Amino acid sequence: MPANERAPAMARAYARKAVNHAVADPVEAYVFAVTLVVSELVTNAVRYGSEPGDRLRVIVDASDSYTRIEVHDPVRRRPRLRRQSDERRRGRGLHIVDACATWGTTHRPFGKAVWAEVRPPQ
Repeated sequence: MPANERAPAMARAYARKAVNHAVADPVEAYVFAVTLVVSELVTNAVRYGSEPGDRLRVIVDASDSYTRIEVHDPVRRRPRLRRQSDERRRGRGLHIVDACATWGTTHRPFGKAVWAEVRPPQ
């Protein structure tokens, strides 16, 4: 998908459809967590992992036991958790991802993939 301001909404819609298609009767909290994580990862990729005209790859592999999200962008710089601050307006996205999922990064030949795995509520 294009790395632009519409990408997070497109990724949320895609993730919602993937979970509803692959998971037998998913609870709304699970769908919400997956869409929140994909939105934060794509937003970070647009802001920090791309330039105008770049494209992102978003992969959502959903199942009853977990959903794996991968967001590929062309920048090799890895994301990092920033110290939380009430003074900054940005920098909370990875804290949200960290609270909802297990996540990490993988180097790619032309950039990186940031992945996250969301488990359904027990």
